Amino acid sequence: MLYKLVYILLFSSLIVSCKSPDARRPVQSNSGSFITESADRNKKIYDEEKDFIQKIIAKDTIHDYISSENGFWYFYNTKDTTTTEMPDLGDIVKFTYDIKHLDGSVILSEEENGLQHYKVDKSNQELISGVREGIKLMKEGETVTFLFPSYKAYGYYGIEEKLGTNIPVQSTVTLHSIEQSN
Repeated sequence: MLYKLVYILLFSSLIVSCKSPDARRPVQSNSGSFITESADRNKKIYDEEKDFIQKIIAKDTIHDYISSENGFWYFYNTKDTTTTEMPDLGDIVKFTYDIKHLDGSVILSEEENGLQHYKVDKSNQELISGVREGIKLMKEGETVTFLFPSYKAYGYYGIEEKLGTNIPVQSTVTLHSIEQSN
């Protein structure tokens, strides 16, 4: 009888121990609200910057601004109507550029930046996305002034001790040469 009791206890403990463990529930669950709030905040910042830039454009009667499909505005200081060649993927371009506040005060001068050599869309060079996209709209010898909202410039990070966060900028770019890739 004692053996039967031991066997029953062993058998029942074996059956109970074979039960699969329950999944642990998270202590805290995120609803995704942070991402939604961040997206809403960024849209609001962009709308404010866009309105500010459009007011500047409306006041400027000297230049004819063009709205880029990439989210920035620009005008030609020097335009080449004879050449049709624009930089393509892999071409090496040489250019100079500056970065200014929208009121024209210099943040980074052409001298500070120097002559840049850039392989179009293939380089890990530290260029803001607005300049990278703007170069593709230019021809050799042209000078163009771009107005960039902060997300096309230095965005949230800014430039240490020179430019704060989420500040739109303007940049005057001169494309000196285009070296075609094979």
